[in-house]
Amino acid sequence: MTKEPSAIGDQRRSQLLRGVLDLCLLSLIAERPRYGFEFVAALADNGLDLVSEGSIYPLLSRLERDGAISSYRAPSASGGAPRKYYRLTDAGRAELTNGRAVWRAFSGQVGQILTGTGLTGESES
Repeated sequence: MTKEPSAIGDQRRSQLLRGVLDLCLLSLIAERPRYGFEFVAALADNGLDLVSEGSIYPLLSRLERDGAISSYRAPSASGGAPRKYYRLTDAGRAELTNGRAVWRAFSGQVGQILTGTGLTGESES
């Protein structure tokens, strides 16, 4: 039994995203402090709708343990329970800067291969 092309594409997108989701979160936090659900909405707004809150919170916890982000509680604008917001630390800014450089180099190299411009010894048919 073969998988539908869209299912295979979603699986590949999920695998690719897993490798860079921490950088996406750091980049979103660099824009402004955010709380959990805002990450899911911002990622979906940017076409990354495969991400659920269930995958965000463990990653935020790891980033906080690693010292890349810190958190604080602030009242909810809707009057509900206080929300836990995340902000970048200096270590998080450095990690984001480094991660962006690694991503640019990596995605450029992969792009060359996938478009055939990095191939040697073979012509495209």
